[in-house]
Amino acid sequence: MRLEALHLDRGGRIFLALLAVTTLLVPILNLAVPADSPLHVSTYTVTLLGKYLTYALLAVAVDLVWGYLGILSLGHGAFFALGGYAMGMYLMLQIGDRGVYGNPDLPDFMVFLNWHELPWFWHGFDMFWFAALMVILVPGTLAFVFGWLTFRSRVTGVYLSIITQALTYALMLAFFRNEMGFGGNNGLTDFKDLLGFDLQSDATRIGLFIASALALAGGYLACRYLVNSKLGRVAVAIRDAESRTRFIGYRVEQVKLWIFTFSAVLAGIAGALYVPQVGIINPGEFSPLNSIEIVVWVAIGGRATLYGAVLGALLVNYGKTYLTGVMPDAWLFALGGLFVLVTLFLPQGIAGLMRRKEVQA
Repeated sequence: MRLEALHLDRGGRIFLALLAVTTLLVPILNLAVPADSPLHVSTYTVTLLGKYLTYALLAVAVDLVWGYLGILSLGHGAFFALGGYAMGMYLMLQIGDRGVYGNPDLPDFMVFLNWHELPWFWHGFDMFWFAALMVILVPGTLAFVFGWLTFRSRVTGVYLSIITQALTYALMLAFFRNEMGFGGNNGLTDFKDLLGFDLQSDATRIGLFIASALALAGGYLACRYLVNSKLGRVAVAIRDAESRTRFIGYRVEQVKLWIFTFSAVLAGIAGALYVPQVGIINPGEFSPLNSIEIVVWVAIGGRATLYGAVLGALLVNYGKTYLTGVMPDAWLFALGGLFVLVTLFLPQGIAGLMRRKEVQA
């Protein structure tokens, strides 16, 4: 057990060191190295890496509840999307009269749908601090209410997974409706700037990349601190023997509720950083398939390691980017095959394989 803990700490240190080096090198290779140099990192690559880092933070959030608490959430894509929509609403209101219809008060999709005034729930999103607060509060509140109802009812196992999937599916159907006021099928897009900085500029892209790296490092460290604390040890006890943990006096429902809520907040932050880098947020982000794919990242990287979740997210999404460009129709088959192979031959993921080799050595 002690060797396993040392390996996890060593793996985490290696991950943080690589992240720090990448965060320092990528901006230099993008801004300071000439475009014709083989060492130059294009702005497109910077944006792609920034997107991968937001996915990695999302994977860490899922690994926290699945790997250490035993809750297989198939709905974390909903928290990710809600954080993205909160940021997207702020970005839409920053467009002002530069939209297609030139309306300084209403986003283009509202003008197109003949809306005459801004809905009440859009008020305040013209201020960055309010939008940032909503990035945390909206996913966190939903997770708290959902968790309070389900954990209080002692819903566990596959039933809880199905309910989380139903939650994200219901939200997807709701956000597809034009009358909801979130852009309907097209979602929110055509963003111009963030805090006055042009989203298309190289410097802004670098800033978003660095912000994503810092958020990932902060999220990882917060989760690592949590799982190494007494609360984390209780969470693992709940994962391994929930009834016994409850019998000896621990408030199992409260532990589940607060860790689940914290995980949802991390997912919301990841979504907020994702949107300005990809330039769009639409109801497709709520798709249950997206949440299932997140679980696949964690399974491939290695559950209950945190850094394994990061590794899985980076590797799978790089493979997705490559294969969808070379063989678009083969990507889903490749992902499914990879998941089956990992389940059969690497039940502890890539991180578990590395740990096994170290123990044998």
